[in-house]
Amino acid sequence: MSDSIRFKPWLIAAIMLSGVAGLIVFTPWFVGEVRGSATSSRFEASYPLTFPSDFDWGVAVAAQHVEHQQPSDWTAFERRVIKEGKTGTGDQPGQAKPGHIRNLDSVSDEVRLKKVDFDNRYESDFEALAELGLNSYRFSLSWARLFPRADMTEPDPAGITFYREVIEKEKKNGLKPHVSLFHFSTPEWLWEEQGGERGWEREDALQHWNRYVTAVSELLGPEISHWCTLNEPMVYVLWGYLEGIFPPLEQRANPEATAPVVARLLEAHASAYQILHRDAAQRNQTIKVGLTQHTRAFEPWRNWHLFDRLAAGFIQQAFIWDIFDAIESGTYAMTDSEYQRTIDGLQGTQDYVGINYYGRFYVQMDADALDKGPVTHTRDPRDTQELASDLDWALYPIGFSQILEEAWTRYGKPIQILENGIADEANPDTLRQTFLTSHLREVWHAMNIRGVDIDGYFHWSHLDNFEWAEGFGPRFGLYAVDYDKDFARTPRGSADVYADIIKEGLSEALWEQTKGPSSRTPPP
Repeated sequence: MSDSIRFKPWLIAAIMLSGVAGLIVFTPWFVGEVRGSATSSRFEASYPLTFPSDFDWGVAVAAQHVEHQQPSDWTAFERRVIKEGKTGTGDQPGQAKPGHIRNLDSVSDEVRLKKVDFDNRYESDFEALAELGLNSYRFSLSWARLFPRADMTEPDPAGITFYREVIEKEKKNGLKPHVSLFHFSTPEWLWEEQGGERGWEREDALQHWNRYVTAVSELLGPEISHWCTLNEPMVYVLWGYLEGIFPPLEQRANPEATAPVVARLLEAHASAYQILHRDAAQRNQTIKVGLTQHTRAFEPWRNWHLFDRLAAGFIQQAFIWDIFDAIESGTYAMTDSEYQRTIDGLQGTQDYVGINYYGRFYVQMDADALDKGPVTHTRDPRDTQELASDLDWALYPIGFSQILEEAWTRYGKPIQILENGIADEANPDTLRQTFLTSHLREVWHAMNIRGVDIDGYFHWSHLDNFEWAEGFGPRFGLYAVDYDKDFARTPRGSADVYADIIKEGLSEALWEQTKGPSSRTPPP
């Protein structure tokens, strides 16, 4: 996310709706989003809070984060950053600077090349996860590893062999593979201009994508039953095409100018869904295919301010729900724009709803800054009890169960929680332990009190790793990685907490020990 999200036309309607300035101060409770004071749900339950025996317990990683560098657009960007010395960043934690990667020059050439050296250590990594009691593992395939050149009609055999061995070792250790096809990185050659277009907007982009998906489905598919086509497409579009933080580092004039990219990604999702299911049907194999969205609880900076409340609701719809709505209806209609496009084969192409959740963002919209659009705050320094990560992202567990319930109410399909985690470098990592227990408590609440169908939970992340424009600084891992000592892995206290919950459920003692200020609950 960025500190400013540029949406403008709807603000005129907001001004007209307000009628008089007084409505800004005396905002009815039913207008727009409302900022909550509670951080955890209140409910009566008998401890321990246990989960179904077939629940998927996992961790998640991305290829560009953990694998050795492949010839991708991100690898090209990383190398250019070092060559040009663009390792600065914004003034605040988690505030990326366009065209830069934070402190990328602070690690060695070997670390930049090998990331966490997953290529050489995945078998021992899986053995350690099995000891914790995990039964699933989410990872993404590197399109660039499989198709390093544009002229290839078949994937690189070495790439297929690598992923076959990864999947074999996963299964040997009782880990079910959950595979993502696109997690932000693409082959570098896709960005060579063709007909005036680059990347996903090239006329032949879907032809290359379909070749990649078909090869993966045929050669790896028999061992895979859970697929994620796209990871967080709106993050990719916002940061890559509007804010210039991710490749292709564009800064288009307004959100509507990015709509064709969103539509193309939805085309890619629809075609991948059809390819995967068609191929699986020929093998009489049952699979689940969907995509996952980055979600936040977008709430007003000021509850009494009409513009803040309307802006929060608007951003939540545009950033989270527009994509899922498009899949259900078959038509992508970008909120607050005239862009609308019906996409052949899109309708109904999600067997589950993928949710990645990372906390609360506050939305502020001032009347004297309508031309600039709303500003988001990642935490509220006025709240002295609010917990925040090393990236200054506010913890807001209750928002998790609210998002899960809304997704279930809207779409009525099983939910897979494919990412949920926190940057916490401290030793011991007590904040991550609080994060785990408070968020899994909300998952239990959503399932058992609110009736939400949830298949599994994947913690982000397995290991400390390369975190896009933030470089190697943020530490999201259940396992610490020492980049100065041959990528040594050390389990954090949170790994034991996660293992305890998987094996025995969330006990009352563990909850009381870890809940901290995150346990503010609504009055009975």
